[in-house]
Order: sequence, then structure tokens, then C-alpha cells
Amino acid sequence: MALHYLIIFFSLSLLQNFICSALSLPLCRDSRAPFTPKSPLVFCSYTQSSCCNSTQDSEIRKQFESLNVSSHDSCASLLKSILCSQCDPFSAELFTGRRQVPILCNSTVPSQSNQSTNNFCTTVWDSCQNVPIKNSPFSSLLQGPVPLSANTTTNLTSIWPSSSDFCAIAGGPSVCFNGVKATFNITTNNKTNIPKGMCLEKIGNESFIDMAAHNNGSNMAFFANQKGQIWLATIPEMGSGGLLQVDESNPYLDLTDQVHFDTATGLMSIAIHPNFTQNGRFFASFNCDKTDTPGCAGRCACNSDVNCDPSKLERDNEAQPCQYQAVVAEYNMVPSVSTRETRRILTMGLPYTGHHGGQILFGPNDGYLYFMMGDGGGDGDPQNFSQNKRSLLGKIMRLDIDNVPSQEDITRLALWGNYSIPRDNPYTHDIDLLPEIWASGLRNPWRCSFDSKRSSYFFCGDIGQNEYEEVNLITKDGNYGWRLYEGSGIFSPQQTSEEDTSKNVSNLIFPVMGYRHHDVNKNEGSASITGGYVYRSNTDPCMYGSYLYADLYATAMWAGDETPEDSANFTSRNIPFTCASDSPIPCNIVPGSSLPALGYIFSFGQDKNKDVYLLTSSGVYRIVEPSRCNYACAIEKTKTSPSQRSISSHLSANMFKGSYKNLTFVLVSTVGLIFISFNY
Repeated sequence: MALHYLIIFFSLSLLQNFICSALSLPLCRDSRAPFTPKSPLVFCSYTQSSCCNSTQDSEIRKQFESLNVSSHDSCASLLKSILCSQCDPFSAELFTGRRQVPILCNSTVPSQSNQSTNNFCTTVWDSCQNVPIKNSPFSSLLQGPVPLSANTTTNLTSIWPSSSDFCAIAGGPSVCFNGVKATFNITTNNKTNIPKGMCLEKIGNESFIDMAAHNNGSNMAFFANQKGQIWLATIPEMGSGGLLQVDESNPYLDLTDQVHFDTATGLMSIAIHPNFTQNGRFFASFNCDKTDTPGCAGRCACNSDVNCDPSKLERDNEAQPCQYQAVVAEYNMVPSVSTRETRRILTMGLPYTGHHGGQILFGPNDGYLYFMMGDGGGDGDPQNFSQNKRSLLGKIMRLDIDNVPSQEDITRLALWGNYSIPRDNPYTHDIDLLPEIWASGLRNPWRCSFDSKRSSYFFCGDIGQNEYEEVNLITKDGNYGWRLYEGSGIFSPQQTSEEDTSKNVSNLIFPVMGYRHHDVNKNEGSASITGGYVYRSNTDPCMYGSYLYADLYATAMWAGDETPEDSANFTSRNIPFTCASDSPIPCNIVPGSSLPALGYIFSFGQDKNKDVYLLTSSGVYRIVEPSRCNYACAIEKTKTSPSQRSISSHLSANMFKGSYKNLTFVLVSTVGLIFISFNY
């Protein structure tokens, strides 16, 4: 019987993985959103929504003609469709890595089409196996040190002995190309198990601003505070009743001598290299003060390139323009941990003391470093930095930190530090755009994340000004409207720069989720949005697939779902939350309510199991099984009782510790108030 249940479990898991992989956002191979070509495509039949313009269409036609297969009608038709598939609105899903041809359907597993079966790969083999093809597009599939030379004429049978051998390389079982336009099933959201509430447990009293899971497969993660201290901590197993193991007296890395910690500055984010276990490369984003720290000063973001004169800017909170700097620095933890920088990736002077953003994270597929930067501060972005293509403020940057440029290249390209530019960054089709820029038009992006199951979904919470807090779905070269718009409403700044480029902006992308200030607190409004994660843990199956985000004041949280699926249309609902009665550390409750006293929600975090954490001013919390808070979830697999988790010993052993730590809540809340100031 146990074996039967095990088989069912793995079968459902495989089915779930397949379903998730087939849910896709229309996206081009270069991560841009599809568009309607200004001039109709002549060769490829993608006209309404496409990833190709007329120039690319012409290049594909020339490539097809170079194949020299026009006398073989059946094969020629198939090869044309394969070449044109790069124009498909879903081409990001049809191609993987640097593949030059799409994944060809060769399985009875349902693909994105409405057909239950499709053996398109076999069809290609049957029609083209003996056709001489010059410059064959399939030569890119060859695995070996000696590729086919240019202008070589081959047929499929000269390389692969059978259709099964060919399709093992050219084909795939799930998202694949079946010879026609990809039309992913657009259905209404059939998520019937809507989460009734979010159940939390408190596992630590420490206050952190960021978290990065270790990628060595262990239960360890890095935690950082705003002062510049970073710890390597052990996370307790889910349901164990254990506590976060942090030695506060012994930080893994202490950058307090480099970090300027004040009301609007400090350490903002940490990230570890995808190959950290091999190379030990660790990255931190923080602010420094050039008047205090030698080597801190960088080029001012207010400069002649953006028609800005720092001498004309007023002091902000007693600080001179560009006294504070935004820094991304690299540290090497092999063979031993050292606070000495290995490399200064980027240094940029900030015109004001707020809106510094500062998050860094690595792209899950490309391995590039994404750096989120706010508009630099000031009421209404007075210099209009966010819409200025020559400014890095109000932007998301994408940097190649694996290829170190020469000093000559840094000078020639006017780079802000030691990094290279990815070749497919948007500047390649917009010569006015700084090469570092991936997306623009943001006010103060605070916490962004890639969906761990669908990497084309890149979410960012962006802090509003007067009325609206927003969640944006980030795409290559996307412009998210600030300061022309706040949310989906027109924004009218009190101050305008001499050259207001907002009037010439088009193709703006509006938020997919968000909330208005008065919806949270009609008297005081809300503080600011804290972006989160798409929940992909099995701990709360009813929460699975929902994007979670919160207000800094910790009085409201939301779960957003795509409706219908694959449409990029999201609906979000305010979700109740409370703390489990058997929490390892007892949770304080806000007087007069059932809400746990979280203080301020600084960030969300995610571990190796995709469990989600809340990093707050009152401690570290983790989302746990809904049944522990008496929230109903029909598909929750197990419902364990407090006695089964054997936590009584932990409670008694840590009762005094928890009580003592709670005495510092007022001090921690003060830090939270400090944090609010740079969000606004």
C-alpha cells in the first residue's frame, strides 16, 4: 500500500511539474515582449503579434534561400516554419539556451497546442531525411568539438542514423514547436483551492534586511542587516520546532566599516554567485559616505550627460549632493572569509538621500547580475531621471560580472565600474540608451524576484509616492511609466526639469497588481510596498502559484494569481494572516486584533525548498501549513499536531530568551521607522 501511495505521489509531482512548465507568458527569445510590426512581415506569417520586424523577416528569408531546398516542397515548407518560429510570440519557450532551432515536438505528452499528440519531429525526419540541405540549421544541434563548416551540404541521415536519434536531440516532451504558431491554452483560472489565510511561525528574534539561500543544498542561508553585518545561519527543518541558528556575536562578514548606516542608507542587499560553492564569490550592495570612507567616491549620477548640475541641487537631510554613493562590491570567500573587497563592481554618487533601491540578484538562466536602482530621491523625481535614457537612476541594470573589462574598455564605454555589458542588452537596438539598462521608468523598486518555475516572470514591487503601490512584470526594455504615471494614473509633478522627456514616451507598461494607500489605512495611508515571491513550496499547497507581497506596515498582505492563466492578467486578494499557536517562538499580537506584531516587513526571503520567509523588525517568520492556524486547505497532505512536532522542549528552553528579546522591540521598531524614511 505504501508503495502505491509513493507511486501516486511521484506521478502527481511529475504531472505538476509538467503543467507548471507549460504555463508561459508571451515572450521573445531576447526576453522582450512581443509587438505588432510597423511593416507587415512578407516571409513569415506572424503579423498581429510577433518577435520579428521587417528587417529580421528579410534576414530569415535570406537564410531560407541559402538552404537551397526550394525544389523539395514538403521539406521546404517545414524548414520555413522552423526558421520563422523565432518570430513566434512564445519563442522564449520554444528555444532554450543558445539553440538555433526550436524544440521539436516528438512526444505523445500534450504540448502547448490543442492537439493531444504531435510527432512533428518525426514528420520533419520523414520529409527531410534525404534532402541535401546547405547551411543546415540543425548543425547547431551537433555535440562535438568539430562543427560543420560554412556552406556544407548535408542531409539528416548523414549525421543521425534514425529518426529516434535525431529526435532525441532535436525534440522535447513538453513545450515544443509543432509546425504552427504556438497557441498556449488560454483558460480561466481553475485554481479552486484558494488560500483562506497565511499561517506563520516565528523562528528568530533577529531583524534582517535581506536573505540569500546557500546553493550547496544545505539548510543554510546568509542573512544581512542594514548596518552591514552578514551571518551564515542554519534554518530549522519544517515542523521540527527548531529555531534559526545564528551566532550574533560572530558575523560571517562584517562590512560596518564600509557601510554608511543612517536614516536612508545602509546595506541594501546581498547575493551569492551561481557557482558560489566552487568560486566563493559573494556580492553586497550598500551605501557609503565619500567624506568618511577612502575610495568611496564615484561619478555623480547628476552630471552633464543628463543635463544636471549638482551645484544647483539643494542639500538633502544635511547631505551634499552625491555625498552618499551606491556601491556593488565583490568579496571572495575562498580560501578564507575576508572583508577586503575583491572587486568594486559599481560606484555611483546619489543626488539625494532617498530612493536608492539597491537590490541585487542573479538571473536564473543567464547568470547576469541584476541591479535595481531608484530614481535617486526628491519629490516627484524633479530631474526626471527615471525617463532619461542617459541616467541609471530609476532603472534595472543587467551586468556581466564574469568577464572583467580592460581599463581601456571601461574608459571607452564610460562604465561605472568593473563589469561587462551583455551583448543582448536593449542598447543594441536603442543607441540613446545606456548599455547597462535592462528596464526603466521605476520610482524605487523594493524587492524583485524571478518565479522559480517560470523564469520569464520577473516581478518587482515599486514604491509609489502619493496614492499607489505597484507590482510590475519586468521585461527587456520595458518602461514602467514613472514619473509620467503613478500606477495607471497620470502623475503631475510639482517640479519639472528643463528637458522633460516624459512627453515623448510611448509604449508604457502598467502594473499587473498593487494597492492604493487608502485601501490599507484610510487615516494614515500605507508606508510602501515590499515585493515578494511566487510561492512554489509544497508546505501550503493552496498558496502554490500565488505571488505574495505586503505593505511595510505589516497590516496587510496580498496573494495574486494570473487570471486567466498565461495572460499576464493578475487578480490579487487581501489575505488574512496570523501566527501558529505552536510557533517555536511565541508571537506577540497587535492589541485589539488577531494580527501578529510583525513590526515592519522589510523583505521576503526564500530557501532551497522554496519556503517563504518574512524578514521583519520583530524577527524572522516562515510560512507554514495552513492547518496550524486553522485555515482550511482541502489539498493539504498532512496535518500534524503540536505534540507530533515535539516542540515543548524548545518552547521552555527559549521562553526566557524570547521574552528578553521582545524587550528590544521598541528599539527595533525605531530602526523600522528609519527604514520608512528612505522608502518615501
